[in-house]
Amino acid sequence: MKPVAFDDAETYEPEDGWRRVSMAGSDQFSFEWFEKPPGHSSPMHDHENEQVCLCLEGELTVATEDDSVTLQKNDSVLLESNETHRVENTGDELAVGLDVFAPGRSFDFWTDREE
Repeated sequence: MKPVAFDDAETYEPEDGWRRVSMAGSDQFSFEWFEKPPGHSSPMHDHENEQVCLCLEGELTVATEDDSVTLQKNDSVLLESNETHRVENTGDELAVGLDVFAPGRSFDFWTDREE
């Protein structure tokens, strides 16, 4: 068993106000809790991992090259491997979500990305 206390978990802030916390995971899957301020959007990007994005609080719009969906509390969406997408807080309040990745990944995805 490998417990991870939220306050002790590895944390990364790719941009001001956008905080990601690495929760328990493995090489097969990983969980990242995140919060985004109103109006914040991740850049369009893709990765080899499949991703499930679960909205825990607020409103998140997940957009691909061909479609978009707005998630409310407890809604989720599956993004396929290498599907180009972005996640935006389109609401007026802080949005909180949980990303699940398979296979698992580390924060190297963000720290090593090209600007």
